Amino acid sequence: MELLGLDEIRDLLGGISKQRATIIVGRKGFPDPLATLSMGRVWDGKAVRAWIAKNRPSPTDEDTPG
Repeated sequence: MELLGLDEIRDLLGGISKQRATIIVGRKGFPDPLATLSMGRVWDGKAVRAWIAKNRPSPTDEDTPG
């Protein structure tokens, strides 16, 4: 199983800012984190990669959860 933190998700999304990544992972439909550790939330890499392949948020997308 591949686990991803916010920094890894940022990289998969093209090196976006931490603030933008936080908005994206909070959107309805983004995979729920598997756990919250002292270092932060962790997600299932397979689920996140599938979400990115389907949704691919671009830098011009609106920065509002939804």
